[in-house]
Amino acid sequence: MAASLFFFSQNPFTSPQISLPKISLSSPKPTLTLFTTPPFISNNATRRLSCKALSTISLNPSNYEFSDASSEMELRLQLGGGGTLSSRDIFVDAEDSSLKIGVKQSGSFITLVEINKLYEKIKSSETIWYIDEDQLVVNLKKQDPDLKWPDIVESWESLTAGAMQLLKGTSIYIVGDSIEINDKVARELAVGLGYTPLNTKELLETFAKQSIDSWVTADGSESVAEAESAVLENLSSHVRAVIATLGGLHGAARRADKWRHLYAGFTVWLSQSEAIDEESAKEEARRHIQEGSLGYSNADVVVKLHGWDADHAKTVAQASLSALKQLIMSDKKLPGKKSLYIRLGCRGDWPDIKPPGWDPSTGAEVPAGTL
Repeated sequence: MAASLFFFSQNPFTSPQISLPKISLSSPKPTLTLFTTPPFISNNATRRLSCKALSTISLNPSNYEFSDASSEMELRLQLGGGGTLSSRDIFVDAEDSSLKIGVKQSGSFITLVEINKLYEKIKSSETIWYIDEDQLVVNLKKQDPDLKWPDIVESWESLTAGAMQLLKGTSIYIVGDSIEINDKVARELAVGLGYTPLNTKELLETFAKQSIDSWVTADGSESVAEAESAVLENLSSHVRAVIATLGGLHGAARRADKWRHLYAGFTVWLSQSEAIDEESAKEEARRHIQEGSLGYSNADVVVKLHGWDADHAKTVAQASLSALKQLIMSDKKLPGKKSLYIRLGCRGDWPDIKPPGWDPSTGAEVPAGTL
């Protein structure tokens, strides 16, 4: 089964511009495309990772060296070919988020590197390159000198390697109507990040010594949602965890009044969509957010899927992680605010955190000296 994926990232502070790399490979993988303002991912269910809005990566790891030294980075490419090359034989086209390098051979230019999605943005106008014997050396300057680049291109490997400096241990909650999808994607993220995978379904069934289905039959959906909410309260102080939550009508995340402890981490809504193209997916996502009819609309990141195949879980996980990276890059204080929110007791006042004396039951501040 192939799956189509649409991505929407919402941020209470800014609306980040997001794109993912496209990798042309022979092994069967889904297509992944991102759109911006608001950003979306569209996965058009072909059998190799290839699409116009993504980056073709024709970079052989054995033929290049990448190093990151504070605000400047260096990319060294092995030119080979055996002949003597001059600057007129080299073509370097650097944009803020992309890089293309070609070499002239037999009278025509051959592309050596084409990356349409660098790990982050560079100052393209300050790019310098030169030939050093049989190597092409490209010096790049970052727009954000404080961000360490694990690699030149954004990929699953670079996203997971660079996540520690961005997430700062903040946990991730996966929400949505499908328990299976939530669990599969959560486990992929946990493995990639080195986080602890947790599943509220498993925790609840262990506690209740019965299946969720039998629990719903015996006591109703509300009872299960209340119990999951209690589990989420206990998990809210955990760090470096990816938590897969319950799906369906009995999940706490579906209820807007049960999000108090979900705000403790970054939330990803995996939303199964009826949209058949990117425009209808955009409209559907906007409608869900504006209506706020589901608790899921409180999520930091929304990933829309048309169809599902467990083999695509890593692709969805990569899309989610790319979106979270851009979300944090748009406001680097977010992990710190999540930490403060937890320390103040997860009172439900996200994202506008109230002073320490604020009482969530009344919405009023407690006068000094009365605590």
